[in-house]
Amino acid sequence: MKIFALLSLVSRVTAIWPAPQSFSNGSSAVWLAEDFLVTYNNHNLHKRTEETRSTRISSLEIVQAAVDRARKSIFTESFVPWKFYPRNEIDKFEPPANGKSKTYIRQLEITQTTPDNSATFKPLAGQVDETYNLTIGADGVASITAVSSTGVLHALETFKQLFYLHSVSGTAGVYCNLAPVNIRDGPKFGHRGVNLDVARNWFPKETILRTIDALSWNKFNRFHIHMTDAQSWPIDIPALPELSKKGAYQTGLSYTPQDIEDIQVYGIYRGVEVIIEIDIPGHTTAIGFSHPELITAFREKLWHNYCGEPPCGQLKLNSTAVYDFITQLFDDLLPRVSPYSAYFHTGGDEIDARDYVLDETVKSNDTAVLTPLIQKFIDHSHDLVRKAGLAPIVWEEMLLDWNLKLGDDVVVQTWINSASLDKVTARGHKALFGSNDFWYLACGHGQWFNFNDDTFAAHYPFNDFCSPLKNWRLMYSYDPTANLSAKQAALVLGGEVHLFTERSDPSNLDAIMWPRTGAAGEVMWSGRQDSSGKNRGQVDAARRLSDMRERMVIRGVKCEPIQMAYCTQYDGDCTW
Repeated sequence: MKIFALLSLVSRVTAIWPAPQSFSNGSSAVWLAEDFLVTYNNHNLHKRTEETRSTRISSLEIVQAAVDRARKSIFTESFVPWKFYPRNEIDKFEPPANGKSKTYIRQLEITQTTPDNSATFKPLAGQVDETYNLTIGADGVASITAVSSTGVLHALETFKQLFYLHSVSGTAGVYCNLAPVNIRDGPKFGHRGVNLDVARNWFPKETILRTIDALSWNKFNRFHIHMTDAQSWPIDIPALPELSKKGAYQTGLSYTPQDIEDIQVYGIYRGVEVIIEIDIPGHTTAIGFSHPELITAFREKLWHNYCGEPPCGQLKLNSTAVYDFITQLFDDLLPRVSPYSAYFHTGGDEIDARDYVLDETVKSNDTAVLTPLIQKFIDHSHDLVRKAGLAPIVWEEMLLDWNLKLGDDVVVQTWINSASLDKVTARGHKALFGSNDFWYLACGHGQWFNFNDDTFAAHYPFNDFCSPLKNWRLMYSYDPTANLSAKQAALVLGGEVHLFTERSDPSNLDAIMWPRTGAAGEVMWSGRQDSSGKNRGQVDAARRLSDMRERMVIRGVKCEPIQMAYCTQYDGDCTW
């Protein structure tokens, strides 16, 4: 009787990440035939070779490519879930490998109920309906229904997670032991993103693309690339080739226009909109390597007096040459962004007033002097962004520190602490959350500065400013809108996880980002509370996130483990 109860419990454990809004299931096994047919609005989506694939942006091409990826993932990247059953007992929980009456899924019918439009592939937050329904009957009948192709992409990610590789090697195939499955799903927030700084350390295009893949598996829909900063300028601007020639760390460590297009299209094919940030007027030292005349406090040796981290340098605020530069830069870059995104991020964080004492066009650090100059600069920049058909995003300091007048179309991104979201929305602005109290991946790894003997003791044991490390449980506990009024919460578009990369590069990116970022992904997709209003708990989340971690590792993303295998084998033993 005890064994039967355990069998019943484990066979019904669901491992979908992020958690669907509604999920019911049984305990029957269905198998997936390798030659299963997929139809999409009456089109037969036959298996394609790499040579026949297209990068033309259309609903049919996007869904076809997603189906191709799903086939590959299910049949070559599924895993035997031995970590999720008592040791050496997986055979008690799997369906028989050689049963004569196996039920196979031989067709997956996909129906998109509404045609896509141009906004589907570069939407404002909430502009696309991402909901979907997924059913798998005990008789093997499987279907997906979605309003948009984006919803179809999410449904296929869920479909992949329902299948496991049988432990009988090479003969049995893949199965789902949860039929009948009925899922109704859709996101809580319309903007679910990750912000990756690619200026402090270099990240090749291949690393960027792999990260977009991982985002799509976790149902993120935004990838914010913090493209430029004080340390380097890693993007080629054909109208200003000297920027990357002198501002990149080394020749070749910059993204070409073709690279940028490839990244953007790659994202669209996976339901991930790429948002590029050029951080101005602060964090612009790298411009000074080619245009020192545009930068004040350029690489000041006593950097503590002029910036939070080296190298110092900010765009001059009252310079005609700076305005001409920004116009030339944006007129070149934005037309190459606007076909693929609805947004452009103009930065605006951590402007250091002390730099402008050295700016011969200003000669002051007085807020009363600087504020109208910053307002004029932002108005000019945002006019160019709007001219390109894009909505501006800025960091919270533009509103909360400098008290600028921002257009209704401007999204204010918060980061400093959890209170910032309340302050921004109280002033009636659309906002993104991502407090460094919870969602800063770089925290807790220690200082990256070197300390002289006379400063050693004061900074020992060298913790960074936002220590401790934000482990996945802390990230999962973040409930960003819990203390907002309903009116304020309606202004919250979503959020982003942040990785600024003083101590990250491609060698450790995966382990620092995953699976912690996946925990934040469920907060944004599913919400902190389930349908009954109860907070989602760590015990259930740990098992499901561990399952997702296994899937990511087998697909080439080197995630950290959630727990030791014992904890997932004996579910509940590791609960405090």
